[in-house]
Amino acid sequence: MSKKDQYTETDKLITRITAWIAGIILLALIIWGGIAIYNLYLYEETNDAQVQEYINPITSRVSGFITKINYEENQDVKKGDTLLTIDNSEYQLQQQEAEAGLANAQAQLQALGSNIQTSAQTSQVNKAQIAAAKARLWHQQQEYARYKKLYDVESATQQQLENVETALAVARSDYQSTLNNYQASLSKVNDTRVQRAVLQAEIKRRQALLNRNKLDVGYTLIKAPYNGKMGRLTIQEGQQIQVGQTLAFIVDQDAGKWVIANYKETQLRYMHVGDKAEVEADAFPGHQFNGRIISLSPATGSSFSLLPPDNSTGNYVKIVQRVPVRIRLIDSPAVIAPLRAGMNCNVIIRKNQ
Repeated sequence: MSKKDQYTETDKLITRITAWIAGIILLALIIWGGIAIYNLYLYEETNDAQVQEYINPITSRVSGFITKINYEENQDVKKGDTLLTIDNSEYQLQQQEAEAGLANAQAQLQALGSNIQTSAQTSQVNKAQIAAAKARLWHQQQEYARYKKLYDVESATQQQLENVETALAVARSDYQSTLNNYQASLSKVNDTRVQRAVLQAEIKRRQALLNRNKLDVGYTLIKAPYNGKMGRLTIQEGQQIQVGQTLAFIVDQDAGKWVIANYKETQLRYMHVGDKAEVEADAFPGHQFNGRIISLSPATGSSFSLLPPDNSTGNYVKIVQRVPVRIRLIDSPAVIAPLRAGMNCNVIIRKNQ
C-alpha cells in the first residue's frame, strides 16, 4: 500500500469519527433544546429566591450590668428559658421603697377610718346637746315671759327682769353654739371622708408604682419569647446595657420557613395563590422541597425600596421588574430543618395548574 493510500484511509477514518461526534453533539443539542423548550412552555423558573425565617432582636427593657449569660452561640432554646440576667439590686430597693410607701398609705387610711368613726360619735353627742340646749332656752323664754308680766304689774323688780333676760340671752347663745358645734362636727366628718378618698387615690398610685417596680425587677430576667435558635453571641458578662439595646437575635422556629421568589413581571401571568412549587436549595443540589404559593406582592420589589425609581425624570430605561412571590414550604419540619434563612434557591412553578 502506498503512502498516499495510507493518508487517504486515515483521513476517511478521522472524517467518519468527526462526523459521528458532530452528530452526537447535534443530537444532544436538539434533545437539550427540546427539553428546554418543553420546560419553558410548562414551567416558570427563577434562581432569584432565598429561604426566609422570622429573625427577631432580643432587646432590654431596663438598663444595668449583665450578671449572667445562659446561652451559647447558635444554641436551641425553648420558650420561657432565661437567656441572661441583669443586676437587679437597684430595682429591688425601689420595689421595697414602693412597698413601704404603700404600707404607710394603707395605715393612714385605717387611721382616717378611725377618725371618721370618732367624728361621727362626736356629732351624735353634739346633736344630743342641741336638745338639752333647746330645752333650757325654752325654759328661760317661759321664765322671761312670767317675769315680764310680773314686772308690768310691778310685782317684780327691774333687776330681777334683767337677770332673767340675761339668762335668756345666755341660753339662746348656748343653743346657737350647740348648733354650730354640731354643724362643725358634721363638716369634720365630711372633710375626713374627702381626705379618705384622696388617700385611696394615693394608695392606687402607690400600688401602680409598686407594680411598675415589680415589672422592672422581672425585666432583669430576659427570657426567650418562643422556641427558636439563638444567633451570634455579641455580649459579655459585666457589660453595661441600656434600655432598648439589642442584645441578641433569635430565629423563630415555631413560625416555619418560607421562600421569597422574585419572578419577572412577565412570568406572573399563570401564577395564583395555592399553586404548588418545587424548591431546590443550592446547598442541597438534587433534593427537592415542596411548597405552595401563599401570596403575591402587591407591588414590585423596587417600589418598596428606600428610593423608588421615578420614570418621569427623563432618564427612562425600561427594565423588567421583579415581583416577590411568597412560597410556604409544606414539607415536615424534619425535612426542612437543614434549610437556613438566606440560602439561595431555584424555584419552579408549573403553569396552568
